[in-house]
Amino acid sequence: MTYDIAALRARFPALAAGIAHFDGPGGTQTPEPVIRAIADALSNPLSNRGRTAPGERNAEAIVTETRQALADLLGAHPGGIVFGRSATQLTYDFSRTLARTWSPGDEVVVTRLDHDANIRPWVQAAEQAGATVRWADFDPATGELTADDIRAVLSERTRVVAVTAASNLIGTRPAVAEITRLVRDAGALSYVDGVHHAAHTLVELERLGADFYVCSPYKFLGPHHGVLAARPELLETLHPDKLLPSTDAVPERFELGTLPYEFLAGTRAAVDFLAALDASATGTRRQRLASSFAALEEHEQVLRTRIDKGLSALDGITVHSRAADRTPTVLLTFEQHSTADAYGFLADRKIHAPAGSFYAVEASRRLGLGDTGGLRIGLAPYNSTEDVDRLLTGLSDFLTPGRG
Repeated sequence: MTYDIAALRARFPALAAGIAHFDGPGGTQTPEPVIRAIADALSNPLSNRGRTAPGERNAEAIVTETRQALADLLGAHPGGIVFGRSATQLTYDFSRTLARTWSPGDEVVVTRLDHDANIRPWVQAAEQAGATVRWADFDPATGELTADDIRAVLSERTRVVAVTAASNLIGTRPAVAEITRLVRDAGALSYVDGVHHAAHTLVELERLGADFYVCSPYKFLGPHHGVLAARPELLETLHPDKLLPSTDAVPERFELGTLPYEFLAGTRAAVDFLAALDASATGTRRQRLASSFAALEEHEQVLRTRIDKGLSALDGITVHSRAADRTPTVLLTFEQHSTADAYGFLADRKIHAPAGSFYAVEASRRLGLGDTGGLRIGLAPYNSTEDVDRLLTGLSDFLTPGRG
């Protein structure tokens, strides 16, 4: 495997500002090929999809090619790729559609570990349908959410289990494949939030076992919109509200209004960029993605180990990311200082590691951090050892009286 971090970083115009970015969990910086793809889409003829005029054909090609690119990224069928404004919007839309089949006494399972975008839409849909919400807890001491935690709240009345594939707050990666097997055996559907997960792990929808998997390209070097992957035959059974003249074909029946073609073009370019992270990778796009994600995980593991070792040498820090399997994401708090102050201190030194609960408010509260959360350090493909060393030096200065 070949992971050339210097060559990779040179393709991100934003890095010229000299900022060490540890804000990847909130959204990554954008590589030049993605920027160019968006500009090219807007610079060429572009109109509503069709097969007659050049602008129509360009729009049609962008949509078709981007569905295939995301199918390659997620190990899914292109006919099961749905585009939306955001992962939150897609989850609200699908929760409302699924809730039409629920009755009083039916149950919906959500977890304390999840981002609120995979909690509140289900809670609100359940309330409107008269269904019962059951909460799966996680262990705040370890950060672990296990299949047993889900099993404890499953019943014959469970209709949907909404669970994260990776916590955006503390990085925990639950055993989703084991969880979805339990859900399937219970006769329920699984809705998996992969927004943080897809940035660090090569997804294979069938192996993961998720009925629905939602993610956001802007978390993996692309532009801002949402993507949902599901089996086309499952989507065929669902009938959302839609305009009378709009197509009822799957997956288009779930895509309300005109798609952001330029953003889709950028997402297609982002998938191709990810497939080239391993400069020596060959084969199909899926095969190149597999090689590149293996190289990315190796790179991120080296940096995460460096961060963990550096943090362990600093006094007055509590690390809340403790799960055995987790993304390169670390949440920490300080015994004598506020995380907001640390955020500002680092930002003044062009080190971006933000503080907050990052919409994972239930997880933050369960950890005993209230709605304040902590300082989150998250890695992205372009982070370097120099970035890490700047971060650790900045934290050391913050914790040393009279320095900085």
